[in-house]
Amino acid sequence: MMKCGEKKWKQLHKLDEKLTAEECFEHFKAKYGITNENIEEVRAIIAIRYRITEEGYSSTRSITISNKISRESAIMLNERSKEFPGVNIVVEANRYYPEQSLASHIVGYIGKINENEFEANKDAGYKMNDNFGKTGIEYVFEKYLKGQDGVRQIDMAVDGTVTDEYISKDAVAGADVILTIDANLQKVTEVALQSNMQAIKEGAYGEASDAQAGAAVVMNVKTGEILALASYPNFNPDLFASGINSSDLEKYNNDPNKPFVNRAIQSSYAPGSTFKMVTAISALESGAVTLTEKINDTGVYPRGHNPVCWLYTSSHRGHGYLNITQAIKHSCNYFFYEMGYRVGIDILDKYANYFGLGAKTGVELPNERAGTLASKKVAMEYGNDWYVSDSLSAAIGQSYNDFTPVQMARYLSILTNGGKRVDPTLIKSVINADGSEVSKEEISEYVYKKLGITKEQVEDVQISEQNLKAVLEGMRSVTSETGGSAYSIFRNFNIEIGGKTGTAQAGDKTNAWFVGFAPFDDPEIAVVIMIENGGHGLYAAYGAREIIGQYFGMNATWINENLSAVPTIEVQY
Repeated sequence: MMKCGEKKWKQLHKLDEKLTAEECFEHFKAKYGITNENIEEVRAIIAIRYRITEEGYSSTRSITISNKISRESAIMLNERSKEFPGVNIVVEANRYYPEQSLASHIVGYIGKINENEFEANKDAGYKMNDNFGKTGIEYVFEKYLKGQDGVRQIDMAVDGTVTDEYISKDAVAGADVILTIDANLQKVTEVALQSNMQAIKEGAYGEASDAQAGAAVVMNVKTGEILALASYPNFNPDLFASGINSSDLEKYNNDPNKPFVNRAIQSSYAPGSTFKMVTAISALESGAVTLTEKINDTGVYPRGHNPVCWLYTSSHRGHGYLNITQAIKHSCNYFFYEMGYRVGIDILDKYANYFGLGAKTGVELPNERAGTLASKKVAMEYGNDWYVSDSLSAAIGQSYNDFTPVQMARYLSILTNGGKRVDPTLIKSVINADGSEVSKEEISEYVYKKLGITKEQVEDVQISEQNLKAVLEGMRSVTSETGGSAYSIFRNFNIEIGGKTGTAQAGDKTNAWFVGFAPFDDPEIAVVIMIENGGHGLYAAYGAREIIGQYFGMNATWINENLSAVPTIEVQY
């Protein structure tokens, strides 16, 4: 069956629709009067003649035959220029990515402008051979990065002889888009993420899991500036700068782990126990629990679907009596089931929404995913009613809850900076060629329009300093006290941090989360790591340790530990 594009092409060139590819080839060979018998050479000649026909060619309008000839070929053509009238060697600027795959999901890549892009931007002075941003910052800030072409005026006599040549309009360089990313921290974050996954696959921390993909985000908790954002697997944007070959492109496209997907913003996951701080704040602020009240974890929660705490076994009943700080330390499911029951889903939603969960952050990258915040409305959209069991599951980060790593970084930043809302950003500044700086307002307005995002309206809430302190103290004990789920990793660390592990079932996979902040007394950064099929949240904390060590100049000095020891693991059902 003939494809629509093929039919349209044959109609355009007045070819019989029944012609085969070989017959079309012979048609153009005859049309262009090509007598050469070498098939590859004939194909190359047809390609050039076809482009001349399609794009137009004259003494004042050139076409590009090749944009990546060798230095030796360029010298040869210059020396034998009389033998190739009309052929000129032109040196042009080209996009180059010296760090190869570093920050590839942030930077993105460029490629030749396609027909739709050309039509949508032809008033901006693009030509059909121009490059155009396809993904990442290259795509979002194409307008600023492009600059303006200059004009070279050529005066000719009646017989076509060039009589004069001069610049009638100077070229204008594109703007410099300066990112918030710390290059060294970005590099360490990418390596830490990959090493973390490799160690999990090899069973270095305990039970092996086939961890093939993940993401990590490092954010300034006070400003929302993203200092590192990694997604694995990644890709090499330099391959696209001068035209990626078919084998490399096929390799990327056929990779089941989808290297072009930026998992930090385009993939969402159930947060597991890393959501429990939201539940804790909701319960404290609504008066559903006090700072001193203790709840007795007996193992099996007696409401809803009678879920069990992760510690419950045939020989162990549960955690016993815990207050809210201790419940965070031990990640006690029973305690948070009770909080979910007391608070209810509507109040839980109110605070989760304030923390930015289940909504786009507005970060300056394309195709950000909003994720899902569990609610009665969402259940209804799936054709389901809302039950007590749903509230219990939502309270421990399950149910419909599904968030991106960058949302989790914002949530953690708000939690650690006194409850002040921040918006994640990758843009430090945009500097025009004349040295002037583009205003923050213009950048924000441009980005939201470019990405089709509407500024979210969030109900302002005031969170008590005392309640925040109690929750953060629970996170400190996770990493700094015996019995904390990440104590085995951070017990000899040079600075005190707060953290929380999370283990969430996703079909036949168990995803691993770690969210942390440092230093504890005066937080500067939030670190989020999510590893698909990472096995246990504890395992993701190893990568976070290395990242925090790099940020604080500690060179991630590792302590040799007995990896055969069995750590305390949380498992949710």
